[in-house]
Amino acid sequence: MGPFDIFRKIGGRLRLSATASRANGDRMSAALVAVDGEAPDSEAVRMACELLSGSNSNLYIVYVIEVERGLALDAEMVPATARGEEVLKDMEEIAKSFRINVEAELLQARRAGTAIVQEAVDKRVEAVVLGVPYQEAYGSYSLGHTARYVLENVPCRVVLWRDTIPQTVKPR
Repeated sequence: MGPFDIFRKIGGRLRLSATASRANGDRMSAALVAVDGEAPDSEAVRMACELLSGSNSNLYIVYVIEVERGLALDAEMVPATARGEEVLKDMEEIAKSFRINVEAELLQARRAGTAIVQEAVDKRVEAVVLGVPYQEAYGSYSLGHTARYVLENVPCRVVLWRDTIPQTVKPR
């Protein structure tokens, strides 16, 4: 089975097949999804749920608030906390239909990438799933600092769900 064999097209979108499995025939038992309130979050959560094996599987959803250096790491950040709790609640609702164990957590850290990698290591997940928006920096596509840091440093698999290219971006 090739890496693209696990996807099927549904309603114009690619979706992980419910029968897809890893090369050794097993599904994953633990995955972590980092969300930030952007459009690709819900698809990233769905993808992570479909990678998991069932009722004994654990999905960890984290929302990281980046705290500026001038503030204490445990500083109360009311608007950011409220936003994070709202996003986590929405993502838990999406995951609920998959009948897996879901744990959502709001974290505060200097850099989101560092917190995501540490959580993945602490929770011993088999994969980190990130939803990344389409963004450009200096006229070229950019993954952004967080996704790049996670890709370079987390010891497990990483799955990216990139949002569609906006219609305003001209093809190269």
